[in-house]
Amino acid sequence: MSNDLKPPASPDQPPPVVGHGVLNTVTENFGLSRSVTLSAALLIFVVIICGVSWFIHSAPPDTIIITTGPEGSIFQTNAIKYASILARSGVKLKILPSQGSQENLLRLNDPAFHADVGFVQGGMTSGITVSNLVSLGSISYQPLLIFYRSATPVELLSEFNGKRLAVGQPGSGTRSLAMTLLQTNGVGSATVMLDLPPAEASKALLEGNADAVFLMGDSASPAIMRKLLRAPGIHLFSFKQAVAYTRRMNYLNVLTFPMGSIDLGNNIPPRDANLLGPTVELIARKTLHPAMSDLLLEAAREVHGRATILQRRGEFPTPLEQEFPISEDAARFYKSGKSFLYRYLPFSLASLFNRIVMVFVPMVVVLVPGLRTIPKIYRWRIRSQICRWYRALLALEHELPTQTAPGKREEMLKRLDQIERIVHNMKVPASFADQFYVLRGHISFVRNRLEEDIHSAKPQA
Repeated sequence: MSNDLKPPASPDQPPPVVGHGVLNTVTENFGLSRSVTLSAALLIFVVIICGVSWFIHSAPPDTIIITTGPEGSIFQTNAIKYASILARSGVKLKILPSQGSQENLLRLNDPAFHADVGFVQGGMTSGITVSNLVSLGSISYQPLLIFYRSATPVELLSEFNGKRLAVGQPGSGTRSLAMTLLQTNGVGSATVMLDLPPAEASKALLEGNADAVFLMGDSASPAIMRKLLRAPGIHLFSFKQAVAYTRRMNYLNVLTFPMGSIDLGNNIPPRDANLLGPTVELIARKTLHPAMSDLLLEAAREVHGRATILQRRGEFPTPLEQEFPISEDAARFYKSGKSFLYRYLPFSLASLFNRIVMVFVPMVVVLVPGLRTIPKIYRWRIRSQICRWYRALLALEHELPTQTAPGKREEMLKRLDQIERIVHNMKVPASFADQFYVLRGHISFVRNRLEEDIHSAKPQA
């Protein structure tokens, strides 16, 4: 038996019954159809796995961390208010005390430190790369209050040269702004800088151990400021050159502290005071979940949206862009508020539906055409199997006129037997039964021709 008559390795592999050119074409088409089918199945599997993975990992966290300020500071007080508002939606806000704005910024900018958001006053980014941080907007003004003890009014900061000044602790926004202003006014080395926390600085001023104290809400409590405003012999510094400062430092604002705003009956303060102060921004890492951004801004509106001595109702929060770009999520919130689902559904339910819409709807859009393609690929595979045996039959039939030797015709008949045996073992769906039986009929047709040629080639008795 020749090598051409050896049975194939499996019923799905075509036997070497035809020439090499046709054999290669048949094999390539079969491999191509199988590859396309496997590729479609793999694509669907990958899409499903990616969709499920994205659905799980896109869930908003149930805890976020905010870095604030020292105990009792306005920053920490506001964070406590935020925490109670976020708790309504089932989200825990973990509060981390700090020395103030500068330390908050360094924490947020350090990938190794676990913090999501923090309060940072303007003018803190000098020499710091903050490309991985975004702003959720400005939430309030942060005035600098300078209290001093003097028999005569102090009108210029340069008059504090050589005095004992409590400028705040390292890491606080108070110290950063105080040092900037003092250096701008040429206050030099003859001045004693006291690194005292707000409570101790206030005590030192009242006891005469300090000549002036710089206080801001990132590190000082309102109670300390009110105490100094009411203390006899202690004065509040008013910036006569306030506008000039804002022209040189564009992150500063001129704020008017109205006469009698603390106590109308006792007229405290006794006159209008011009204060300077940056705005406070709610700074977040770029990785902050969009749903958390919405919750924080909703809390900021509730906490900071009311009128105060230094701001109008509804003035904050606002997307005032200064040293940090406004995040896309915050910009969308300021433009249109919370998304539709979060506006009308409880937070947890809105989060679930939102992830379904964001993950599974696109996945269905991708999968539906893919699922529709699979039956087409399957039909193409069956049709390809039928067509390849038609090509084998055609090749065999074309050899008939060229084969005159009786031995060759007998060999062709054995090859035809092999084709018929493989076709008979093919698994064909009922929808292709007509083509399958037509193929078998054509095999019989070629067999009849071949047998007639063999019979006619035999010598007559």
